[in-house]
Parts: sequence; C-alpha cells; structure tokens
Amino acid sequence: MSAKIRGNATEKPSSLRKNLRYPFWFGGSASCFAACVTHPLDLVKVRLQTAGKDAPSKKMLGTFVHILKHDGPLGLYSGLSASLLRQITYSTTRFGIYEELKSRFTTPTSTPTFPTLIAMASASGWLGGVAGNPADVLNVRMQHDAALPPSQQRNYRHALDGLIRMTREEGFRSLFRGVWPNSMRAVLMTASQLASYDGFKSLLLRTSPQTFPSDSLTTHFTASFLAGFVATTICSPVDVIKTRVMSAQGESKSLTKLLADVYRVEGVGWMFRGWVPSFMRLGPHTIATFLFLEQHKKLYRKVKELD
Repeated sequence: MSAKIRGNATEKPSSLRKNLRYPFWFGGSASCFAACVTHPLDLVKVRLQTAGKDAPSKKMLGTFVHILKHDGPLGLYSGLSASLLRQITYSTTRFGIYEELKSRFTTPTSTPTFPTLIAMASASGWLGGVAGNPADVLNVRMQHDAALPPSQQRNYRHALDGLIRMTREEGFRSLFRGVWPNSMRAVLMTASQLASYDGFKSLLLRTSPQTFPSDSLTTHFTASFLAGFVATTICSPVDVIKTRVMSAQGESKSLTKLLADVYRVEGVGWMFRGWVPSFMRLGPHTIATFLFLEQHKKLYRKVKELD
C-alpha cells in the first residue's frame, strides 16, 4: 500500500511537468542574459556585414582590435540598450508564443511532431519579427554608428532616445524599415533554432539516454550547439540583407534592387559574408539562451515542487 502511494507521488509531478506551462517572459529573460554575454560578437558581425571597400578591416579579429583601439572596451558594448530592448520585444514574443503553442499540443501521452514544431516556430518567429522590428532597426544603427564618418553618425544616446528621434526625424514608418526581410529572417531563425533545439534534444534523449540524460547540462549544451550551427547557416543570406537594409541612409531601395546591386558588386559570396562571426556570435548566444532558459524552467519547477 505504501509503495503504491509512493509510486503515485512520483508519477504525478512527472505528468504535470510534461505539460507544464511556463511564464510567457522566460524566453525574453533568458535571451537578455545571453545578449549581455555575446553583444561584442554581435557588434563585430554587424560591422563586417556593413563594411565598405574602404573599411579598416574585413576580418573578424581585425575588426575586433580596431573597435578596441578606437572606442575602448566599452565600445564593444555600443548599442547594448537597443539589443536588450530587441530581446524584450522580439525574443519574448517568439519564445512565449512557441512555448504556449507547444504546451497546448502536448498531452501526457504524446508530444508535437517535428514538422508541427517547425510550423509553430515559424508562426511565432513571424510575430516576433514584427514586434521586435523597431528595436532591431535601432540595434543595427547603434552598432554601426561608430563605423560611419562623424558627419553621418546619428549619435543616439540610448534606445529610448533612438526610438523618439527616429519617429520625429524620419516618421513612424522608419520603425518598420526592413520589416519583411526581418520577419523572414525571424521565421527562419525561430524554426531553425527553437524547433531544431527541441528536435536535437529529443533525438539525443532517444538514441543515447546514458550519454545524454534528461535535463542534464551536457544534453542542453549539445542540442543548443547543433541548433546554433543550423540557424546560422540557414539565416546567413537573409541576415546580411536585413543588416544592409536597416543600416542604409537616405532613400530606401527595393529588396530586388538591393539584391541586384549586392550581387553585381560582391557576387554570390555575399550570402555568407560574416558567417564565421555570425556563428561565433549566434552559437554562444544560442547555447547561453537555452542554458539560461532551462535554468529558468528548472528553478520554476523547484518553486512549484515538481522536481
């Protein structure tokens, strides 16, 4: 009798945990922590993607050294406030909606299939891309600002100042500049990052349960590393276009004209320009985001006494 009670006591938390709904903001919070860690790499990536022919360096290490030499250590965190605002809007939306959809389609006996996860992630990514576009435009501009000639620099003091000045000087529409390539990138990013993380995690647990035990740091790290590699490769071409559109000054070009101009000047190599710094930024960012997210969830289950 007592053994049966003990068995039921351990089974109840397990079943509740499988379909537990976590707070909507967990993904945004985890992404903010990760952004603080990886912001210098994101800054270097943007500088490389927007570099002209007269850029001081077109290599990752050279760009990193150039920023340190001319702007100091704090220069590596230029635009951090915009980056955090982006995570609060973009990542909170995409993670929150994805996790909510996933929990609604999860039952005690079944979980969503991988194609279903991709569909959920795509929808979540599109909504996140639209919600986070103003902060994304601001983030790219603030990171790229120091690389411009002094006469062309915008000199936003912080994220709020940038949003106010963009609206006042360029109109409300400037906040959604590049929203379509950005939303397309957000769809690809969320599908290749969130869905692939869940897919890799499920595969590791199913094929090598002894090497990758459930809820272990090794499992989370390996799955997030693979997800970061997939996401970087899939998103690289759209990421380059998005950065060019958002950092452009003056009259905006159509997407078709921009693609034609870039291809004429740089050939097909533009598609993966900055791939290495992108991976060196997105890889650690993906790993840090999911590690922080899993710790958020673990702490939440502990508070709810489900672990």
